[in-house]
Amino acid sequence: MSYADPAASPTVAALLSLKGRTALVVGGAGLLGSEISFALAEQEATVIMAGRDAGRCHHRADEIMQKMPGARARGLNMDITKPDSIRAGVEEAARLTGGFHILVNCGWSGRKNTFESITDEDWDRDIEVSLNGVFRTIKAAVPVLATRNGVILNIASMYGVVAPDPGLYDSSKFANPPSYGAAKAGIVQLTRYLAAFLAPQGIRVNCISPGPFPYETTQVENPEFIKRLAAKNPLGRIGRPHELKGVAVLLCSDASSYMTGQNVSVDGGWTVW
Repeated sequence: MSYADPAASPTVAALLSLKGRTALVVGGAGLLGSEISFALAEQEATVIMAGRDAGRCHHRADEIMQKMPGARARGLNMDITKPDSIRAGVEEAARLTGGFHILVNCGWSGRKNTFESITDEDWDRDIEVSLNGVFRTIKAAVPVLATRNGVILNIASMYGVVAPDPGLYDSSKFANPPSYGAAKAGIVQLTRYLAAFLAPQGIRVNCISPGPFPYETTQVENPEFIKRLAAKNPLGRIGRPHELKGVAVLLCSDASSYMTGQNVSVDGGWTVW
């Protein structure tokens, strides 16, 4: 193909296709992880959804196959707070499919806390899940990804880029803990670091920082909080989980083959202020 021959270049559809590839999506049955898993399956990737709740992962995998006849998906037990579980999960994912090409890190759990209420135990737990677990998962997966020109997609947060506005939160039940933003900022920098150091192995590493995507329970329980979130955002609303699908496919596919080390904010403009 000529260097400048658009008539001979790959089509957008071909660049976005994930046919013949396998994705391990950690946290793949969660609020945002489910949408990412479905998006990758829609592009014909085989999807392995991993998490501590194996039953939920299996259920989501069944939903994918029911919605998309011919799709291949399955659930897998993995607890990213336990190094042995991470190693076993990565090994099982590779064994089930002969190896995987894509790793998505979307797992998170933690307690709502203010700076005043958070304890050492809360802090350690949140950092263990949201940062240490991601590091260990990538460490375990790199030998597999290095044989396949693999892709790593990390899910961070707008609060890894900017601080929460204290005026938004009317109770500790809905507060954003300091550990969350600290861990997510770590994910953004880890993404950059790994992009540089894993490039010689042919591995690309990128990151998405979602904006306000509150759980439906939060929307029901505290509509005034949701109104404040929406009013603060340039687009004037909260995000809908499916709005991560397009960018996730982009960053996991050959459509982003010349992108690495990037943090893409999908936040309705939140971080432009």
